[in-house]
Amino acid sequence: MPPPSRHASGTPTPSPRASRLPRLAAGLLASSVRALDALGAAGGLDPLITPVQKAVRALPLGRARDVLHGRQTGHPLHPLLVQVPTGAWLSAAVLDALPGSARQSRVLVGVGIAAAAPAAAAGWVDWAEQHEQQMRTGLVHAAANAVAVGLYTGSWVARGRGRTGWGRALAYAGLGVVSAAGAIGGHLAYRQAAGANKTEPVPHLLDPGWYPLGPLADLPSGEPVRRTLGEVPLLVYRHADGRVDALADRCSHLSGPLSEGTVRDGCVTCPWHGSAFRLSDGWNVRGPATAPQPSFETRTTPEGTVEVRLPGAG
Repeated sequence: MPPPSRHASGTPTPSPRASRLPRLAAGLLASSVRALDALGAAGGLDPLITPVQKAVRALPLGRARDVLHGRQTGHPLHPLLVQVPTGAWLSAAVLDALPGSARQSRVLVGVGIAAAAPAAAAGWVDWAEQHEQQMRTGLVHAAANAVAVGLYTGSWVARGRGRTGWGRALAYAGLGVVSAAGAIGGHLAYRQAAGANKTEPVPHLLDPGWYPLGPLADLPSGEPVRRTLGEVPLLVYRHADGRVDALADRCSHLSGPLSEGTVRDGCVTCPWHGSAFRLSDGWNVRGPATAPQPSFETRTTPEGTVEVRLPGAG
């Protein structure tokens, strides 16, 4: 076998096969990203979306719906809940590679199956309030997770019947499927921004200080209106007593226009998905939004000009 060729400096020249590996890895990664992007454009899934969405929205969950959205925790609950089944199943895979741990592995598989139910419930209520590209990707994500749960259920049953080898095989297959589902979920969360706070950039788009919005007399009483402050649209509401409230106009959930929503009992309701925010401080009192709206301080000058500023801007 001939020795590897060398540069003039004496260092070995990489073989053609070695130089192809990084390009092959980069190509595979690029192809996987394109495949994940294509899920959001898969219009063939749309006939499934409407009936499933209606069914999820019709569930009589009451206040539990906001809990599943994660309103009380300040961000979606689903990513927290999925840690339990994923961790249990990964731990089972490690134990399956060790002798004498069949009983412990079966317990962990069962824990993962049980914990998958609340995680799925939280995921479904979030999914039903997303836009169409996110819903397409989310439907594939959910289907892959359902397959994984089915494989793990088969594994748990097989182990209980003494077919440990078959149970391990099903579990490893389940781990592969749930890993793919996790990749789709990561794409949904980070590339498609499902669950992200859409108002997070607002403080970074404004400098500190007071800004004039216009004469108080130009604001209709009891009606939400839209005003623009640089690159930031605002919802401005004048109360009957002359007080003025101002919030970032784009909903923190999916950027719905709050100025086109309805105002009742001191709260504005987003016209897109029904999130409700207090006008006085922007607090989210009803989901699916999990983050409050940036709330502006307001004042009216002696000349009758309304001015606003955002605490923490800059």
